[in-house]
Amino acid sequence: MSPARMTLSSMTLTRHIMETQKHFPFATGEFSDLLNHIALAGKIINREVNKAGLTQFLGLTGESNVQGEDVQMLDDWANNVMIRVLSRSQRVCIMASEEVADVIPVPDDLISGRYSVCFDPLDGSSNIDANVSIGTIFSVYRRDDDDGPGTEADVLRPGTEQVAAGYILYGSSSIFVYTAGGGVNGFTLDPSVGEFLLSHPDIQMPEQGRIYSVNEQNYHYWYDHTRRYVDWVKSIDKETKRPYSSRYIGSLVSDFHRNLLYGGIFLYPEDKKDPKRPHGKLRLLYEANPLAFIAEQAGGAASTGTERIMEIDPEYLHQRVPLIIGCAKNVADYEEFVAGTR
Repeated sequence: MSPARMTLSSMTLTRHIMETQKHFPFATGEFSDLLNHIALAGKIINREVNKAGLTQFLGLTGESNVQGEDVQMLDDWANNVMIRVLSRSQRVCIMASEEVADVIPVPDDLISGRYSVCFDPLDGSSNIDANVSIGTIFSVYRRDDDDGPGTEADVLRPGTEQVAAGYILYGSSSIFVYTAGGGVNGFTLDPSVGEFLLSHPDIQMPEQGRIYSVNEQNYHYWYDHTRRYVDWVKSIDKETKRPYSSRYIGSLVSDFHRNLLYGGIFLYPEDKKDPKRPHGKLRLLYEANPLAFIAEQAGGAASTGTERIMEIDPEYLHQRVPLIIGCAKNVADYEEFVAGTR
């Protein structure tokens, strides 16, 4: 559906999840309940994001997270909301957050479930003070063994084993986009009724888009194949007589959401800028895997440039990877530059 023709239906996120559940005869309702708890956390975070400038939540905490990045007060608060809501859902056995060094167990006094969840509580949090759109990204796995407490092994799994992934974008309107392996759907929050309503059914990316999103400040730190690719998309196309359009917000979830709707490619390749990050900046578990699942379910692709993101076996919680994600043809073009065939 074209974003320009977006209309809200009466289909709520909760009802959509329940309708989808009917296609699985052995479903118990636990997975549906978990997604509804994630949506609840999103509503709570959305409420504070919308009034952050009027509260104490703007600015830095004065601390650094496990990534060595300055922690925004709203980021820290959103992280606690996700942990609190998921812990009390009775559906989660273990959690992993971009903001926390180790896995997060469910407290002993609460009921544990059969799912593990990885999340970035507020992607793009460095843009909070500038009022740029930010978002919550999540990824859900079902544990193989229901006995005993959850462990790190329950989240250190390749993206192909995800049972759901999504994000909640807090912008001019707030939208919940998710996939459970049967396509991608988007639900816009109607604040008058407090419900996410279906606004973008069955999102499909075009085979090829003409938007590229990349931080060109890093041009001189890129490897040759990335520089050649970006030079190519900026050149005059023989058929269209125009180059690709550059659009870069600097908030991953926002850049991805735009390209999901309009088509295009987002690049955060490996570079030579920071020797501490030779394999890229973005996190496999909290950003790359969930967005890759969404992209593929919408007909797109996600790659490091040499391998499919979702097939990477994670080695540790905060593993970083290059991320090339978007329309299938755009990603394939980049891979050809990496392989040296173009």
